[in-house]
Amino acid sequence: MFKIRVLSQEQIQPLVSIRDAIEAVEQVYCLKAEGKTSIWPLVTYDFEVGVSDMDIKSGYIGGLNIFGMKSVSYFSKNAGMGLPNLIGILTVYSAETGVPLGVMDASYITCLRTGAAGALGIKHLAKKDASVMTMVGAGKQALYQMGAALAVKPSIERIIIYDGLSAENAAKLAGEAAAIIKGMGVDASGVRFEAAADTKALADAVQASDIVVTATPSRSPIVMNDWVKPGTHFSCVGSDVAGKQEIDENLLPRMKIYVDDTVQCINVGEIEIGLKKKVITADEIRGELGEVILGRKEGRTSEEDITLYDTTGIAIQDLVTAKKVLDLAAERNVGTIVNI
Repeated sequence: MFKIRVLSQEQIQPLVSIRDAIEAVEQVYCLKAEGKTSIWPLVTYDFEVGVSDMDIKSGYIGGLNIFGMKSVSYFSKNAGMGLPNLIGILTVYSAETGVPLGVMDASYITCLRTGAAGALGIKHLAKKDASVMTMVGAGKQALYQMGAALAVKPSIERIIIYDGLSAENAAKLAGEAAAIIKGMGVDASGVRFEAAADTKALADAVQASDIVVTATPSRSPIVMNDWVKPGTHFSCVGSDVAGKQEIDENLLPRMKIYVDDTVQCINVGEIEIGLKKKVITADEIRGELGEVILGRKEGRTSEEDITLYDTTGIAIQDLVTAKKVLDLAAERNVGTIVNI
């Protein structure tokens, strides 16, 4: 019989911040680059392409002596039934004994670590004085991407938000973003949030931007090659299963490409379509972000470089954030202890 801590989303949210997640994910990227982690094969399934899917991500962090898995489903029609679109469960185990340590809601942790991942691409690959950002996608993840980006790049003064499905949704988010991000512990009071109403406005926004973040479920390009100026950084977080695509594959040969996990990005990342269409080869991947953080691989070397951070989301991001949550929960006596 084992005592396991069970945590709900409502219990997790006050425990861990976006800055905590950034610190944790940066730590695990370095552990990965040092060969102290293992990522196990991704399991995905489309119930209805573009509408509902699930994935199971699992792995091991030797540096922290934990392993575990996350099962997450995305059902876009849930909102009409009063349910969240993203639902998930995360389990963490001791790598010394195999004993389960915790079971928790995965949706908030997923939002935090995905925002952290996109932001770490910005921190280590964008221009130092980047001031204009375009946020492609105005769903729930957009808030975490913008909040995390501002946490690592306070030079950002203007963020333009685009939603290909609803211009009204983008406008609403632009009006609410500063206050919500303040609630994440990040000051956004000096940032001008705007909405791009249509594709032409998106093209103008991308042309003006130093940073472009994409977080959509798209399966066809949203950002086109001829919109992109030298010096732009891209953090692409939406492509996480085979067939998804957010940027024009013809942009890829112009980019310095970095990934979170080479094998996973080749198979399901933003670069997948470009590789299949042979506009780039796997040899053009410059390295994993952890290698850049540790100085083992070169990142941006010029103000003219166009950089891409392709982050598919990997289990160790979730596990390291979950470990932080479990430590804080134990310290503060939060959660329900159950015997299994």
